[in-house]
Amino acid sequence: MHSSAVFLIEFGAIILGLGLLGRFAGRFQFSPIPLYLLAGLAFGEGGLLPLGTSEEFVAIGAEIGVILLLLMLGLEYTATDLVSNLKTQYPAGLVDAALNALPGAAMALLLGWGPVAAVVLAGVTWISSSGVIAKVLGDLGRLGNRETPVILSILVLEDLSMAVYLPIITALLAGAGLAAGSATLAIALGVAGLVLVVAVRYGRHISRFVSSDDPEKLLLVVLGLTLLVAGVAQQLQVSAAVGAFLVGIALSGEVAEGAHGLLSPLRDLFAAVFFVFFGLHTDPASIPPVLLPALALAVVTAGTKIATGYWAAERAGISVKGRWRAGGTLVARGEFSIVIAGLAVTSGIEPRLGPLATAYVLILVIVGPLTARYTEPVAALLGRRRRPVRPSEPGPPGTAQDRNLVPSPDAPAEK
Repeated sequence: MHSSAVFLIEFGAIILGLGLLGRFAGRFQFSPIPLYLLAGLAFGEGGLLPLGTSEEFVAIGAEIGVILLLLMLGLEYTATDLVSNLKTQYPAGLVDAALNALPGAAMALLLGWGPVAAVVLAGVTWISSSGVIAKVLGDLGRLGNRETPVILSILVLEDLSMAVYLPIITALLAGAGLAAGSATLAIALGVAGLVLVVAVRYGRHISRFVSSDDPEKLLLVVLGLTLLVAGVAQQLQVSAAVGAFLVGIALSGEVAEGAHGLLSPLRDLFAAVFFVFFGLHTDPASIPPVLLPALALAVVTAGTKIATGYWAAERAGISVKGRWRAGGTLVARGEFSIVIAGLAVTSGIEPRLGPLATAYVLILVIVGPLTARYTEPVAALLGRRRRPVRPSEPGPPGTAQDRNLVPSPDAPAEK
């Protein structure tokens, strides 16, 4: 059969399968992300029916999916919101790094993998999945919730931290000297800062340039600008996700509203492809040998992420329910963790690090949407069970409840 025909059959089957899985998840009112990942496992390396010709296109579609997820997330907020949240939430970013990076580093050292592997695994456990969390927030209808800016502030701080972390880890894995590593780091920080300044100071001008009454032209300009900025950012050792997010931040007003409506279907399509691609590149046979340490690490860091979100939301004055929702939403790990682990696997520092990171991310990318949905109701249920039963308050004088409390008129007065 002709290769183009095989590609159309494979890719068409993927899209059809995703649609059916999404309908199934919608019927039972839960996020379809775990089903997309399991579908990728079934048809990836070592799965039931490995794909062939469509794999390269799926890889490109997955990258576009992450970019669109972050662009749409940025469209929800203005540059003023971003700066304000970063100023107020930077302590939460420090707490997030301490609570969630240290367990990964400790696990690597306990397994005897050495300090470089410890730095790598610290990054894997530290960074939440912006792509998964953006999708979950949309699925659960929480983009307008009071705790959502707190969640986004932590995610943005993590993504911006990658501009510092990735050059450092790349230099460590390559064995580069101090001078080379410092130069790479300086370039990354400079580019990230420049993009942020442009987004904050010149957002109105960018919106005017992009604005158009023709939906087709608006779609093409916004999508083209986003992909261009994301590509340049990635080429300069800055996350493509950060670039896409800042493009969304820079757009405001009617342009942001129009772009949101036009890009929503594309985001949903390519985001689903991203989650399938993640599963496609995981060999199920590599997971069992590292499942126990991965599971232990997942349990610990799920707890530390919930604690991070709860503390950050409490600091922002959010209600108790919102604090639990913020913590549960941050649990998922994903694209950045896999990128970091992939760098380590390519360098060959520790052959077991890749499978462990894959198993760890698979666990939390499946558990993450569930904790986002159920952490708050479970915490409320446990709180009701632990709450002590209060004694009945006295009723009005003369009632049955108060008869033993009010002295009778005939009773002798107390001396």
